[in-house]
Order: sequence, then C-alpha cells, then structure tokens
Amino acid sequence: MISKEEFISRQHRLLSLCEPESVCVIPAAKACTRSRDTTFPFRQDSDFWYLTGFDEPDSWLLLSNHSQFSDPYRAMVFRAKDKQSEIWEGRRLGVDAGLSFFALDEAYSTDELSEVLYEWLGGHDHVYFPMHGEGAATATIMDVCKHLCNAPKENLAPAAMCDVSPLIHEMRLFKSACEIAMMKAAARISCQAHKRAMTFAHPGCYEYQIEAELHHEFAMAGARYPAYSTIVGSGENACILHYTENSDVVNDGELILIDAGAEYYGYAADITRTFPVSGKFTQPQREIYRIVLEAQKQVIDRIGPGMSLSEANTIATEVIVEGLIDLSILPGSVSENLETEDYRDYYMHGIGHFLGLDVHDVGDYQQDGEDRPLQPGMVITIEPGIYIGTDSPVAQKYKGIGVRIEDNLVITATGAEVITEDVPKEIDDIEALMRKG
Repeated sequence: MISKEEFISRQHRLLSLCEPESVCVIPAAKACTRSRDTTFPFRQDSDFWYLTGFDEPDSWLLLSNHSQFSDPYRAMVFRAKDKQSEIWEGRRLGVDAGLSFFALDEAYSTDELSEVLYEWLGGHDHVYFPMHGEGAATATIMDVCKHLCNAPKENLAPAAMCDVSPLIHEMRLFKSACEIAMMKAAARISCQAHKRAMTFAHPGCYEYQIEAELHHEFAMAGARYPAYSTIVGSGENACILHYTENSDVVNDGELILIDAGAEYYGYAADITRTFPVSGKFTQPQREIYRIVLEAQKQVIDRIGPGMSLSEANTIATEVIVEGLIDLSILPGSVSENLETEDYRDYYMHGIGHFLGLDVHDVGDYQQDGEDRPLQPGMVITIEPGIYIGTDSPVAQKYKGIGVRIEDNLVITATGAEVITEDVPKEIDDIEALMRKG
C-alpha cells in the first residue's frame, strides 16, 4: 500500500511545480450509468487517485501555494454523509472523517462546491486544472471564473488558467519504490492467471471460458478487475490487434493469443502470450513464433537508460524483417523493406508503451521534437508481434497465424528488470506447462 505521507508529498511537489500564488483544482471521476438505473463499477480518475488514493466519486482536491499560507494549503470536497444514500449505495467517508484521515487544512461538502470554488479561485493569480478532463467539472470551474470576472467589487478573477495535466503526467511517469511494488504485485497475479489459462485451454473450449479463468484468478488474488478489456484471440482472431469479442470456439491446431493484465490498487499489468491449444506448436507456428521471440529478446537484452522506445522498435523491426525474408514472406533485402515499410503489413504497431495507473500510461514520448530517452523509474512494455491475415499473399501454411509476446519492464540504472518473466515464453517451456495442464 502507498502511504498517506507519499500522497501528501505528491501534492506538495505538484504545487512546487506551479507558479507562485496558484491554486490547483483536481476533480474525481463521476459514477457512469450503464443502463437505466444501474452503473458501471466505479473506477477513479487516475490523476485524482495518484494525488489522493481516495476512491469515491464527486470529490475534489484543492491545493494552494498562496503567499498568505506558510505551508501548502490542502483541502478536499467530499460527498456528505447521508443515511438513506448509504443504505442504498454504500458507505461514504464524509467531511469530518475526511478532514482527519487526509490530514487536511479544510474539508467541505459537495453541497458547498460552488461557494468553495468561488472562495478558493478568487485572489489567486493562476488556476491549474485538467483542461481536457471531464466536461461537467471543467464547466463548473469556468463558470466560477466567469462570475469572479463579473464580481461587482474588486476583480478577484485569476489572471491565467493553466492545464495541470502535463505536470501530473510528468510526475506519474517516474514510479516510486512503492508504486513499483504495486506493479510487481499486479504482474505476479497476472502471471499466475496466464499460466492458469494455458493449462485450462483445450480444443473445443470457448474464448470466453479462457477469459473467465483469467478473471477468476485476478479476483481471487485481490485484483477484482482487469486493467483493460481482455483479449483472447484464437486462430485468425489473433490477427485482430484489439480483439475483445472472445466469443469463438477454439479449434484443434490453432494458436491462442492472450493479452490480459490485472489492475491492483489502480496499477496495471499488461502481458501477452501466444501458445498452441493442442499443446504443441506446428512447424509454421514455431517458425513465426521464434522470430517474434528473438525480436523481443534482443530488445530486452539491450534496453536501458538512454535508449528510446523508437530505437528499441528499430531493433525489433530488423529482426522481424530478416526473419520474414528468410521464410519468403517478404521479398527483397532488409534495407529495402525498412525503407518501403512493407513489413507493416505484418508488424503494424510499435514496440511498447509506458505502463502505470493506466495501461497505456501518461508521459511524453518526445521532448523538444526528439525521441525521449528512457530513464530509471519508468515502466514500459516490450511487445513485438507478427500477424499474417488469411488474405495475405504468403504460403498457405502461414495464413491466419498471429503471434505477440509482451512483458513489463522497470527501467533501472544499469538496464531493465523484467517483472513478468514468470509466464513461460520459450517454446519448450510452454509445451511442458501445457502437458502438465
């Protein structure tokens, strides 16, 4: 668990990145209607969670570094305690408990929101808020600023309105030791789920049954929800990058591509493995799989501080192109294919992405127009793949084969630590595990 002290430290650091005489206003997520009077399971806004660790909707975080305060001034807005609402919808922390629990300077009820914002935004030179965030929250802030501009007495309206998101996202890009511990826990749970899915899968089962095995393992280990929509693609479905229907029967002789990760205390894992439902790779499957595995291994062996994800992708692409040429799937030379990018018919995505509170986590991949070098504390995925559609102009034996292998890496001072290596990915190890299952 991340301590209250770390959340408070993040709030202080955010204020230190703002101009003097600034106020930060960060809204929580709202509950979303699923159908009529039912709602989707609530998932907190990632930025709000990063700064507070509070998992209730309709809350607000208020931070000020105004010169009238000797220290950063911190407040939150909470849903009021309401016996009838809590009987129907669940417990609420409330204002009094929230004031104490978060060691705040002030706490308010959502019933007071407009007045509170009017008081807090007035007299500050800068207002920082997520400009591209939830529409109703943005409209509320803009409406308060409009009223401040039209105030009959002295103009207390802020001189500047700034987007706070880039500041928070740059902070989120570098994980603390506690965050990495949470991500390792998410990875361990996800690894167990993938191994369970491998040992369960068999000809005649349905993709959604494999999905159920994954989700059951997540929940039983304390990760109630997947970090994203689980992909279980068998046969040619593996060639659809974001296939989530998971509705088809799995046929003997097919490969299964599973892209699934648990969310643990907000933090995501993101693992992909590809394996034969029969328990043994066919020769064509083995040939394609070996290319993808070699591409991934070469990147992982060489990646570390100073390398960009773009450079890592170049390493993987060269391996994939050379392998596809050797199998007569691509014509010409490696250099010709890299120039024409014909390989993108079979490898059409990048090598990976940042990982954290969001599965495709925040953070800029470029700085000053240049590819950003990786630094210690960043967490990334490495996920090369080859996807050969049934209409591809290749030998019949390769058609409908889709392979992706994805691991999660923490960038360290000397290289990278793979935190998802517990799921087999060597051919012999996969086949041995499936024989056991």
